[in-house]
Amino acid sequence: MNEEIKLYRNAKKTRNLLLYASGISILIAIMLLYGIGAFDGVFKVKLSIASGAILLIMLVLIFKILASIKDKSPLIQIDSNGFSGRTTPVAKAFGRIDWQDVTDLQLKKVGGDTLVAVTIDNVAKYDGRASKFLWKLAFDEQNSKLNIMYSASEIDMNEKALYDLFVSNWKK
Repeated sequence: MNEEIKLYRNAKKTRNLLLYASGISILIAIMLLYGIGAFDGVFKVKLSIASGAILLIMLVLIFKILASIKDKSPLIQIDSNGFSGRTTPVAKAFGRIDWQDVTDLQLKKVGGDTLVAVTIDNVAKYDGRASKFLWKLAFDEQNSKLNIMYSASEIDMNEKALYDLFVSNWKK
């Protein structure tokens, strides 16, 4: 049985995420305008620098979301041998993961999102796939394992259903 499951982008969830990010960006832009003195004529250096940097990051994220909207390829692919996903930068960097290397699956609350956390034991096999920054995000030094997170925020199911899908395919 070599059944392959492909999970695609949910346009409504992506649109809501884009609207949410745009709303936050507008509020940060207002903070930037206040910081540069557009409302009261007083220039606030720290506020201007902080809000400008955050606004720049938010705009980059918004443009990345806009660029990916037309992409019709699956965000998560699961089969009997392994899985791959593009729902988080770390998951995208590590690419395909074999089920035989998975030691644990959990639901973890990170910020405002609940993610499926996959723990991987065979660290040497995946060395060199990600940048140093993403490697440090994924590598747990205490137990020498990789923790790679997958989000359900842009696909057509909730995090519990995604977790159950991962568990049922891992146990096969």
